[in-house]
Amino acid sequence: MSDSLIKPIRVLLIGHYSIVHYGLEILINEQKPRMEVVGNFTNCSNAFSNLESLSPDVILLGMNLNCDKELELILQLIALSKAKILILKWSQDSGMYDKAILSGAKGIIEKESTLETILKAIEKVHEGQLWLDQSSIKRLINGLSQQSNGKNYIQEKNGINKLTPREKKIFFTMIDNAGVPAKVIASKLDISESTLRNHLTSIYEKLHVNSKLELWTYVHKHNLKQES
Repeated sequence: MSDSLIKPIRVLLIGHYSIVHYGLEILINEQKPRMEVVGNFTNCSNAFSNLESLSPDVILLGMNLNCDKELELILQLIALSKAKILILKWSQDSGMYDKAILSGAKGIIEKESTLETILKAIEKVHEGQLWLDQSSIKRLINGLSQQSNGKNYIQEKNGINKLTPREKKIFFTMIDNAGVPAKVIASKLDISESTLRNHLTSIYEKLHVNSKLELWTYVHKHNLKQES
């Protein structure tokens, strides 16, 4: 097959470490026509509005998952994008990365990995495979085993049907405006922030989730995409 007929893997880079990602962009683009970088952003929020136009196959995230706010944005990204999510690991907090994998990310790459390893991971994840080391797999299996013995915070697939029409509108408005501040979402709905919080409390109770992190996990687990 000629190079002109090869469809490259479209890679979107998102991460705080601009120098690292600049280097990755150059090196990945050197792999054409195997793969190419279609965008490079410093954070998830800036990437949301460009997901549809860029249409990435793989999103390589280089973010330090050391807070719930950052993980929440990544869960939104996982829920809203059709791309495979591959995470470059910068923090030693394995628990945060485990949450990302359980929510739909397809792989974790150690920051010390060679370029060859990163390129191979991109290809394998694009093919639909998971990219995890043995310690991560063992830890995730143990976590799932413990979860099955306790209360699973993702309760039932049809939980969305418990929402009132107004709550459904709020729910899907949030999905349609991932990464947008609450005051902006409230303005779009023509309600106050306090009213929005009250509705969210009711939505959380009906879906058996306790936070935005769990809400975005719910969205991904049940494949609840934007309403047309």
